[in-house]
Amino acid sequence: MSLKTKIILGAVLAVLAGTAFVAVAGNGGAKAAMQKFYSAAVSERTGVSVRRNIAYGRGDRQRLDIYEPSDDDGTGPIVIFLYGGSWSGGERGIYGFVGAALASNGITAIIPDYRLYPEVQFPAFFEDAALAYAWTWRNFLAGKTRKRPIILAGHSAGGHMAALLALDRGYLNKAAPDAPRPSAFVSLAGPLAFDPTTWPSTRDAFANVTNADIARPIAFVDKGAPPSLLIHGLADTTVRLWNTRDMAKALNSAGASVRKVEYPGIGHIGLLTAMSRPFRWRAPVLRDMVAFIRALPRK
Repeated sequence: MSLKTKIILGAVLAVLAGTAFVAVAGNGGAKAAMQKFYSAAVSERTGVSVRRNIAYGRGDRQRLDIYEPSDDDGTGPIVIFLYGGSWSGGERGIYGFVGAALASNGITAIIPDYRLYPEVQFPAFFEDAALAYAWTWRNFLAGKTRKRPIILAGHSAGGHMAALLALDRGYLNKAAPDAPRPSAFVSLAGPLAFDPTTWPSTRDAFANVTNADIARPIAFVDKGAPPSLLIHGLADTTVRLWNTRDMAKALNSAGASVRKVEYPGIGHIGLLTAMSRPFRWRAPVLRDMVAFIRALPRK
């Protein structure tokens, strides 16, 4: 590898690592510069059309970006991707690489912001995600004769959100009573079984919860659960592997369709950055997501 190649690769790695850190830790000081550079350097690709800053609600953080295949014929699957950050940090613009990666594989990706702690507490962030789902249904599917699959997906806290919205019917029934349940959900290292009311980094955001099970996706598992893809890195020390394994066992026991994938040598942030073009060699996260989504039955 030439020195020039090493410098370029190192710069991209720094961007990816910094982007992921900002998303998880919510470091406000680096967000604007990281978002601008990353979006310009990595996210925009030939064959991907981007629409930004679309309101799905009245609040400042109730906005979303849309990444679509440039040749989209209006029949392909739609993924609503929810980012992580312990419900206290994150911005949709940082995740352009996820949207572009999916769109370049024929999948429309919608990435919403949502309100965060300390502005709000549970369940406001879930209500926002449900509003984004309702917006997607109204603008892409309502009234259409040919239905497109809508998949809820997310990383870390976003994986938790995707699973809870897919399993607890209350949120989507309230926000989008005419819409069907999600066709599937995908969790990338989601804390699907933990108790957020006792975890140091999340307990304040869930301080008003009197029964922890209402905030635990695993508590809502039943045989009617949508098909799911649960992905985790074996080197993850941020969200422990037992979350994904326990959820997979619960779904299997209920008779629901679930696929569990574990990647050796991949940590919490590496699982997400493996979706970006320079680091797909580390783990086939994108390939497995795309294959799972394409295999979903059309209703």
